Amino acid sequence: MAHHPQIDVLLADITTLDVDAIVNAANNHFWMGSGVAGAIKARGGAEIEHEAMAQGPVDAGASVITSGGRLKARHVIHAAAMGQDLRTDAALIQAATRSALTLAERAALASVAFPALGTGVGGFSVGECARLMVEALRQHVAKGTSLEHVEFVLFGAPAYTEFAAAVAAILPPSG
Repeated sequence: MAHHPQIDVLLADITTLDVDAIVNAANNHFWMGSGVAGAIKARGGAEIEHEAMAQGPVDAGASVITSGGRLKARHVIHAAAMGQDLRTDAALIQAATRSALTLAERAALASVAFPALGTGVGGFSVGECARLMVEALRQHVAKGTSLEHVEFVLFGAPAYTEFAAAVAAILPPSG
């Protein structure tokens, strides 16, 4: 029987969570401007951006891991859901989600929290993003995972509703 991590959808500030890693919705050069990235840099410190940029640029869809700086989260996984042009698409959102999950596994992390990738400056539809990210998680879990807890952490009730609906529709009930 495959191990299924606990999966939660939260309405919260991702930068306040006490998890092994939070995911940053990044560009492929890893400079941290606005949105989730700006909030992570403001709360966690500029060293997070410096560590990430030292590992880039990468192809859009790839991810790198850094320390969590002053955050409660021990690490930040920077998932490049867009290029320098700050545009994204379905393939990049799925690739970035998959690469972040793979990186979390490789780093032997137990808990990871994701924001909605590409829906801020990337301008991607939250509902479609939710379906793509949850499907990427379903495929990851189906192959077997050591992750114990995965959270989708949203800013705003509409995004929360979209992700909660996607989780209910796509993932098997845990337990």
